[in-house]
Amino acid sequence: MIRVRRSEERGHANHGWLDTYHTFSFADYQDPRFDNFGALRVINEDFVAPGRGFSTHGHRDMEIVTVVLEGLLEHKDSMGTGSLIRPGEVQLMSAGSGVLHSEFNASEDERLHLLQMWVYPAKNGGAPRYEQRDFSPGQRNNQLLLVVSPDGAADSLTIGQDASLFVGSIDEGAQVDHRTARERMAWLHVTKGAITIGDVQLGAGDGAAIVGEDAIEIAAAATSDFVLWEVARE
Repeated sequence: MIRVRRSEERGHANHGWLDTYHTFSFADYQDPRFDNFGALRVINEDFVAPGRGFSTHGHRDMEIVTVVLEGLLEHKDSMGTGSLIRPGEVQLMSAGSGVLHSEFNASEDERLHLLQMWVYPAKNGGAPRYEQRDFSPGQRNNQLLLVVSPDGAADSLTIGQDASLFVGSIDEGAQVDHRTARERMAWLHVTKGAITIGDVQLGAGDGAAIVGEDAIEIAAAATSDFVLWEVARE
């Protein structure tokens, strides 16, 4: 079964400095049909104006994964981390028992475009921790690249949940195949281009819940980028 979530169906808020889209219920946007997808709680697509951002605020008991699509993200937190995240890099912050952090567009001239995704942890509490890694474009070209996993397999970032994140870039006319175990389900989110899964067409901002499918065939009608989460079946 493939259930499509169109870009224009997402929650949307424009705060001037922040233009944000919510795949699942978030802040003032609430949709009981799309509260979460298994352990996957949030997929927010954010466009942040130059020099603006989120001042210091707190999180706890959440696994937070950030993928920068365009621009430069500056991160600071109460663990003493200070970093810049660029396109191709993936950031993972396990909030654990509590962490404070801030996130800003580090450029005074260009907007910042990112995906921030939250996953419920398998266990609450524990010490917060931070990871960041650069994955080169060649690693994901016409293939799925594992960037987050519960055991850090293949040099991926380690998340405190039975969940895995893949990123992919497909050239126009190319196809990648992915096998998913029956006891797992997948959520695919397109960040650029146009792809098809079987007879389902998806464009930028579209998402799809994929449940009960042994194999996923992802074909590109145009040069395309996407992320794919695998989580345990509900």
